[in-house]
Amino acid sequence: MTAPTITAPQLSLARQAADAALAVLPTSHTLVAGDPTVPDAGTAIEGQAVTARFSGPATGEVVVVVGQDLADALKESPLGELDLTAAVRPALEAAARIFGPVVLDPGQVMEPQVALSALAAKEGSVAIPLRDDEDVRAVLALSLSPWPGEDPLLAAATGGGVAQRTEAPVVGRRASGLDMLHDVEMEVSAELGRTRMSVRELLSLTPGAIVELDRAAGSPADLLVNGRLIARGEVVVVDENFGIRITEIVSPGAE
Repeated sequence: MTAPTITAPQLSLARQAADAALAVLPTSHTLVAGDPTVPDAGTAIEGQAVTARFSGPATGEVVVVVGQDLADALKESPLGELDLTAAVRPALEAAARIFGPVVLDPGQVMEPQVALSALAAKEGSVAIPLRDDEDVRAVLALSLSPWPGEDPLLAAATGGGVAQRTEAPVVGRRASGLDMLHDVEMEVSAELGRTRMSVRELLSLTPGAIVELDRAAGSPADLLVNGRLIARGEVVVVDENFGIRITEIVSPGAE
């Protein structure tokens, strides 16, 4: 497979993006960035891809392909099935931020072959295999048009279009089994109670109105992760902020 036709500054930025993504990518292997290549179906691995567009000083698209081990671990989490896009988003954001303070769209899950082939059809695309000593375990792919360095104003906005690579490459952290999920970010919320109201009742609410919830005063509050009940506890105040003191851990299926 032929190497992509990009300049030395572009190559440096692509490698910087790969190193940045590796620092926050959940993985069961110790990975390093390999040599850049052309993104197409031939660079895909067995697993899932998450792709997102970004805009700002630079405009483009970033794709992260992860192995099937991470996809399976997210599906079989003790907290229930977790969102692959949310798990990979920190790596997408880290790679895109190499090109300046960009805004990343929510992203979507795709088959690796489809995502990489679509990216290959765009101008200025490159893929970085993320590998251990034996195999490619993940892939980072980028497409920018133009790349920093091709546009003087864009190069200035992204720091000159040349990124200095660190002496020692950043590597993915070694983990096994569910350990690879330890750094996956999830939304945690506390719920005091629920009620059902009609639109008429909602529109009639005014400051000072009281909404009756479906539990008695003093009942424990629910602690939810990504909308799934995992614990109950009592509301406390810590340094003028509300908190939850855990009193019960809810077993899976016991909601």
